[in-house]
Amino acid sequence: MFEQLGLIGCGMMGGSFALALKRAGLVKRVVGYSKSPSTTERARQLGVIDVEAPSALLAVSGADLVLLAVPVSATEATFKAIRHLVRGDVLIMDVGSTKREVIDAARRVLKDHVGVFVPAHPIAGKELAGVEHADPDLYNGRQVILTPIERTLTTQLDKAHKVWIALGCHVKQMSPEAHDAAYAAVSHLPHLVAFALMNGIKSQQQAEDFLSLAGPGFRDFTRIAASDPVVWRDILMSNREELLAQSRLFQRALNALETAINADNPDALEALIDQASNARAHWRMTAIKPQS
Repeated sequence: MFEQLGLIGCGMMGGSFALALKRAGLVKRVVGYSKSPSTTERARQLGVIDVEAPSALLAVSGADLVLLAVPVSATEATFKAIRHLVRGDVLIMDVGSTKREVIDAARRVLKDHVGVFVPAHPIAGKELAGVEHADPDLYNGRQVILTPIERTLTTQLDKAHKVWIALGCHVKQMSPEAHDAAYAAVSHLPHLVAFALMNGIKSQQQAEDFLSLAGPGFRDFTRIAASDPVVWRDILMSNREELLAQSRLFQRALNALETAINADNPDALEALIDQASNARAHWRMTAIKPQS
């Protein structure tokens, strides 16, 4: 049981965490801060937070658990805003989709207190932003990746494990480098491709006619293109090296398909499609085992 959650960023991700903690009886009080006062006020009206804080620093005051649910690009500024009240017994986590840049910011700003920070990436989300879409079930049954560093305190890492497990999550631990490489391939590149596809279609005069004919396959493939632009701008920029490496591999694979079509070689085209089809048929999302 935590006495106080200091929530910095009262949007969908942070709000969902607060609601889940409350429902599980894991926190007595939630003090929230968002850059926009109207967002903080709305979060209180919806019962996501109990108290509105006028600053990030005051949201952290008295907190034994702090969650940073801000865009990756705002992480360093947030650490700077709260560092004077960071104690050795507080647990600080984030929910960012990239880890190395966030960790670098934590090292620079928190210095001797960097051990209280446990970088976290819950594999959950919605295309709809805003505290109105906060959902206490958002994290239930989902994976959460923790990426501790050599200075991460064992006590804080253990607390982080227990918090996410209590919310019904399957917790996995890996290095920040391995995390960013993996998610460039399976998350960041798919978003990049979805954005490019929609922009490519919209650039044509017949775009609206084409889109009016689209069906469920197009809907499912392009769902993530509706994601929050600011959030995904930051994610793609913060993981640029790994993302660009994956983009080059994707372009190579796309060129192979185009080459088979240009060469009027249906056998080669079928072989490439078969390769992809088999890979997809044998892939399964990680099964989430019940936590004891």
